[in-house]
Amino acid sequence: MLTRKQQELLLYIHQHLGEGGVSPSFDEMKDALGLKSKSGIHRLITGLEERGFIRRLPHRARALEVLRLPDVTPAPKKAAAAAPADVEPRFKPNVIKADFQAGLAGRDPGDAVGSVSLPLYGRIAAGLPIEAMRDSGTIDIPVSMLGIGEHYALEVAGDSMVDAGIHDGDTVIIQRCETAENGAIVVALVDAAEVTLKRLRRKNNSIALEPANPNYETRVFGADRVRVQGRLVGLFRRY
Repeated sequence: MLTRKQQELLLYIHQHLGEGGVSPSFDEMKDALGLKSKSGIHRLITGLEERGFIRRLPHRARALEVLRLPDVTPAPKKAAAAAPADVEPRFKPNVIKADFQAGLAGRDPGDAVGSVSLPLYGRIAAGLPIEAMRDSGTIDIPVSMLGIGEHYALEVAGDSMVDAGIHDGDTVIIQRCETAENGAIVVALVDAAEVTLKRLRRKNNSIALEPANPNYETRVFGADRVRVQGRLVGLFRRY
């Protein structure tokens, strides 16, 4: 699954290779996607590389190879044609909004029998952030797993929280909240556009979103760029 920007960049690189035989420059990619800085392009390329859509050719400047396109059709090693102009994104990204099902609101705390149906939202990144996408499905959760308040469920994509016992494909149960203690694993909305599951660390006016996998870097933001949308309270895994 790709974000809208990742898909736009992949198709742009594919088209540029088909027209000129060389990869576009970072400035060209930045301008084509309407980004303000090249750091966003670096992040998108890293995400595409980690997901197996492109690879960087060693010892060559501006050398990228498209390995496959979003429809999982293998791309030729030397792209001969531009991507079709009418290619539509596979999904329309959406951030999590504040209309979650009430969950256990009003439930008697002593009643720990039975299950509750929670809204199940689309895959959330536990690697490089991707936009969370709304899904109309639900999942039944044992009441004993939940506390008081609003809850929702998310499917995890990626392995950056694997050392915290959270694996790709797991379903995490989130209690909706706007604040969380230091060290809590939270759903964080970054720059009002990207949602990710990470461990929260606060220091002065900065917030660090910390992975639980040494292969990933901790990302640090100004406090005004990150909004907590919930904290982890449970996990489901299918074998």
